[in-house]
Amino acid sequence: MFTGLIEEMGTLRSVQRRGEAMILSISASKVLSDVKLGDSIAVNGVCLTVVEFDRTTFAVDVMPETYRLTTLQSIQTGSPLNLERAMMAGGRFGGHLVQGHVDGTGTIRGRTAEANAVVFTIEPNNPELLRHMVQQGSVTLDGISLTIVSVDRDSGTFTVSIIPHTLRETVLQVKQPGEVLNIECDILGKYVDHLLGLREGKPARKSGGLTESVLRDNGFM
Repeated sequence: MFTGLIEEMGTLRSVQRRGEAMILSISASKVLSDVKLGDSIAVNGVCLTVVEFDRTTFAVDVMPETYRLTTLQSIQTGSPLNLERAMMAGGRFGGHLVQGHVDGTGTIRGRTAEANAVVFTIEPNNPELLRHMVQQGSVTLDGISLTIVSVDRDSGTFTVSIIPHTLRETVLQVKQPGEVLNIECDILGKYVDHLLGLREGKPARKSGGLTESVLRDNGFM
């Protein structure tokens, strides 16, 4: 489990590809301070297992399912990567509950300066992901815990506002319109959505989204 607060940016040093399987070698410093074999590290929001490490790098396996579902399939040597170690029990919990299980990807449709912030407009490549998104709710983009500013179901997009610190300390500083990010929807919203679907005798809600009126009508508020 993670919090979505990026600890550092690492750099992809090498990629070994075998079809849809990969081994990534990543240079880092902070996340290696107490690393052990088998530890989980979120790489651009993807929970991966450390299979090898030394003082300056660590290696992780990427299985075909992860390759197909995330942006890791297209990363190149030299790419900056958001890194976060698994959260420790008893520590400060500054973000939100992040599993590192990516739900899909989204394309940046806009990047606009607003006073001291930068507003990103994201279009999920799977429109169904919008049903888990609520204004002022949480979403994870490339492993970064962010608050949703707005959701436009007509255009199939949502927006997030990035403060200067987050822009400086994460890969969002170099991301431009047309580029693709990993998306993980809020786990609490996904569970509530699933339970409402079961209550209605369906495996999942097909439309309408998780709104305040839906929560009130079903006894959650």
